[in-house]
Amino acid sequence: MRFLVTNDDGIHAEGLMVLVEALSELGEVCIVAPNQERSGVSHAITVNRPLRIEKFSVFPRIGESYVMDGTPADCVKLAIESMNLEVDYVVSGINNGANLGIDVFYSGTVAAAFEGALQKIPSIAVSLCKNPLDAHTYYQTAASSLCKLLSNTEWTTVSALLNINVPNVPIELIRGFKAAKLGVNRYKNEFEKRLDPRGKPYYWMKGVQFHVDSTEGDDFSAIEQNYISVTPLLTDLTNYQILHTLRSLFV
Repeated sequence: MRFLVTNDDGIHAEGLMVLVEALSELGEVCIVAPNQERSGVSHAITVNRPLRIEKFSVFPRIGESYVMDGTPADCVKLAIESMNLEVDYVVSGINNGANLGIDVFYSGTVAAAFEGALQKIPSIAVSLCKNPLDAHTYYQTAASSLCKLLSNTEWTTVSALLNINVPNVPIELIRGFKAAKLGVNRYKNEFEKRLDPRGKPYYWMKGVQFHVDSTEGDDFSAIEQNYISVTPLLTDLTNYQILHTLRSLFV
């Protein structure tokens, strides 16, 4: 197996290093990752300036490793469409924090996997459901669980794009995998106003998750029960039920 690995936490992120180490036991790994954290950029691509990419040698066992000054989606697009890397899977992560519910619309981690699926490559976004108050970070739990999933490639026959979230617990506490729908969560965003050294105002956004409608069968419920949530996503966002209704109105 040949993997293209990227993330949105940046080339130096611990989650990326753990992921690369695990995947290198399964096959050949190519890395194209952002030069800095790009969390929350969603599927942004760079069209108003040049993209710069260079070899990166922190991973001695990896033949092809690059760092670039773009977004996670840029990394996948450049690797596949310009560098012509031939890979069997795109794997994005391991993200430092959950990507549950509506997080998939904002996450650079998920967007990179989404871009892989758009390129007709089976793709996975993997995130560790860690919060700032956790005393330990169990990236190895996520990496080992992902390798177990990859050992069964039948999932590629039913979905080309998976969003995986892993509880931040030792692997012996994981109860298994659970196919889950996206949950419903909302954030209360606050914009703190500050002044720069020249007296001009700027704003710093901070969001606090304040509502989670956790129901049986969704990704939040799976994580709460120490299951790994596996959510298949679509690249086609069409609401077909409404589409049929609109067609009947426009005849």
